[in-house]
Amino acid sequence: MQEIGLRNPSANLEEIGLKNCKTAYWNLTPEELVEHTLCKGMGQLADSGALVIQTGEFTGRSPDDRFIVKDSDTADKVNWGKVNIPFDGRKFDKLWRKCCNYLKKKDVYVRDVHANASANPDYQLRIRVVTEYPWSNQFANNMFLRPERSELDRFDPRWTVLCVPGFKANPAEDGTRQHNFAIVNVKKRRLLIGGTGYTGEIKKGIFSVINFVLPTRSKDALPMHCSANVGKDGDIALFFGLSGTGKTTLSADPNRPLIGDDEHAWGENEVFNFEGGCYAKTIDLTEEKEPDIFRAIRHGAILENVKFIPGTRTVDFSDRSVTENTRVSYPIHHISNAVSPSRAQGDPKNIFFLTCDAYGILPPISQLTPEQAMYYFISGYTARVAGTEVGIKEPKSTFSACFGAPFLPLHPAKYAALLGKKLRKSKAKVWLINTGWSGGAYGTGSRIKLSYTRAMITAALNGELAKVAFDNHEVFDLSIPVSCPGVPSDLLNPRNTWADKKAYDKMANQLANEFVNNFAKYADEAKAEILAAAPRVLSKV
Repeated sequence: MQEIGLRNPSANLEEIGLKNCKTAYWNLTPEELVEHTLCKGMGQLADSGALVIQTGEFTGRSPDDRFIVKDSDTADKVNWGKVNIPFDGRKFDKLWRKCCNYLKKKDVYVRDVHANASANPDYQLRIRVVTEYPWSNQFANNMFLRPERSELDRFDPRWTVLCVPGFKANPAEDGTRQHNFAIVNVKKRRLLIGGTGYTGEIKKGIFSVINFVLPTRSKDALPMHCSANVGKDGDIALFFGLSGTGKTTLSADPNRPLIGDDEHAWGENEVFNFEGGCYAKTIDLTEEKEPDIFRAIRHGAILENVKFIPGTRTVDFSDRSVTENTRVSYPIHHISNAVSPSRAQGDPKNIFFLTCDAYGILPPISQLTPEQAMYYFISGYTARVAGTEVGIKEPKSTFSACFGAPFLPLHPAKYAALLGKKLRKSKAKVWLINTGWSGGAYGTGSRIKLSYTRAMITAALNGELAKVAFDNHEVFDLSIPVSCPGVPSDLLNPRNTWADKKAYDKMANQLANEFVNNFAKYADEAKAEILAAAPRVLSKV
């Protein structure tokens, strides 16, 4: 096997079963990986300089094909079920060997990276990513933390990712559901991905690994699916929220440098990013709506599943012909207002749970007790509206535990308990922010103005809401400020914005019932204090 590039001289791919590959390209620069991609006919250049690729059959993650090897390390720890599907260890070993044999006489691309930008070396994760395609390797370079060149000649990985999109499994023989798969093996510290070119499987596979490793091997590090920024005085803010709630938009603040936009941990006196890049949706992207993302799309960025305006190399971000889930990955230094290294010292001062409540029931801003924070953290609520998913014509409730259910190997109550412990110690304030509707549900009411939401978040960050009185919501028992700078007071209590108060009460009761029914599946491990924070379903409305 010919080997080209910077690497640890003692590194040996045969140790992981890779033998007789054509050429192993180690730690190539983004420029070199772009050249390899173009020469292999796997991509094109946009006029912005970004590489445009097509991920093929899969343009998103396949959660039903994500597995965890069940063994002595995971059997009693993983929350087995629909999210965490067990996989046989012997079948994993066999499938790993088949993927390695598939790569014989083929080029492979090897990248040494870190995850977890913590100042504590015990939290840092060293990863070797081996890919069949050059653009998959460039994605790893964009998304993970890039070692200094001087580190590469002594890099010693703790985890290995093997990504082979061209290999298709035989479900009857290999134990998979279909020909694609993403399998985590904790004991052997391996992540195996095959049959899919969707690069997000690499990112979220390692996120799942970290969500297992940090809580089980550390007593003080909480992994989180959130964005984070920091003020000029060092005050850290976290933003949790599912797709469409405004997490990326609201955490992008010219006055507050960005720590990261998606995956973080709250450690001992620090918040750190897991990644060294961003993976953003681009559908309908404009420079006016998302200037930071738009300007980050340049040389070094990878655009996935987008199309050009005919006759040009200009991307048509409104084109949905391949998928709604068009994406861009880029290193975080493409954002001018990003923190480097991607961490901040101290505990968060303010935490925002973002929800797009299309029913128009939840207040635009409310403050949560630690017990309520744990309840709403486990619930992970938002509501989809028409246009966000195929077939949705009216609001539809969505609950995703800890705002990231597909990536949680452990029971959600374990993450919530750790959150509660940190809240009590740090005295951080937790705010529930509704970026959805007011004055009625979707179709009747109107969307809360972004300017109002920004004003409420700014008031919380600046401590201005500490000076005002609060009312309580009858059903959800949420503390609602009676005034907020820059926001009409009538907007703050959602019931006041509805013309038909009885209709509001009926809908509030209905939504409260959905919360209670959803939470029933977590009641086995949730403490009584969390269960007591549930909304009150009124007997008569």
